[in-house]
Amino acid sequence: MAPKKSKSTDKPKPAKASDPLFPSRPRASVIGGAIRPAGRDLSRFVRWPKYVRLQRQRAVLYQRLKVPPSINQFTKSIGKNEAMTVFSLLNKYRPETPAAKKQRIKETAAAAAGGKDSSEKTPYQVKYGLKHVTTLIEEKKAELVLIACDVDPVELVLWMPALCRKMDVPFMIVKDKARLGALVHLKTAACVAITGVSKEDSAQLNLLKNLAKEKFNDNTDLLKKWGGGIMGLKTQAKLDKRAKAMAIEEAKKLKSLGKA
Repeated sequence: MAPKKSKSTDKPKPAKASDPLFPSRPRASVIGGAIRPAGRDLSRFVRWPKYVRLQRQRAVLYQRLKVPPSINQFTKSIGKNEAMTVFSLLNKYRPETPAAKKQRIKETAAAAAGGKDSSEKTPYQVKYGLKHVTTLIEEKKAELVLIACDVDPVELVLWMPALCRKMDVPFMIVKDKARLGALVHLKTAACVAITGVSKEDSAQLNLLKNLAKEKFNDNTDLLKKWGGGIMGLKTQAKLDKRAKAMAIEEAKKLKSLGKA
């Protein structure tokens, strides 16, 4: 028996009105559809390693808190061109590597054994090490002292500028401890000193000593100027808004008293 024909009662559904505020965007299931759009900066939402977070928080704290002059002076390092001049001079007097020193001692010993005069003067070298440099400053043997600006903890070298001023030894604060370390074949160095140079470099050393005395030893602003105290952008905007509101209120008060 043939099946009965069913009467079609399907009516055409009315088209759904699309919302202009929220247009329909069908999901693209093609390869690469899950990749974020190019040019969107998501670094704010990244979970950074702990050491990165700590160093950023430290930098913000140094801006917010009031920093006394003795610590704030380490933010006032010499400029790029001056640093280039200083390091180009000190590069000529880098200390010997252990291999070079061993070779020199061996040659001196061989000369002494052969009956030759072995009283060779040790060449001028950059001196390093916190205790060694401190001794040179106390004995007034150091001609110029370089202190790194990023020593951590800063208490290691906090007293050194005061000692240099007391002993009248020219000093400079430079960037940074890694650069000083590279000068003396180490990873980092808190401070280095030079005790003398050859005759051809003495004029340049005198120029650098005068610069150090002018910028650091005799600069009274370094001993008086506090650092920090810089608020965040939100706090600055809030304070500006409050100051404007107070100014408007003061103007109204004067106007009501007839003094405006």
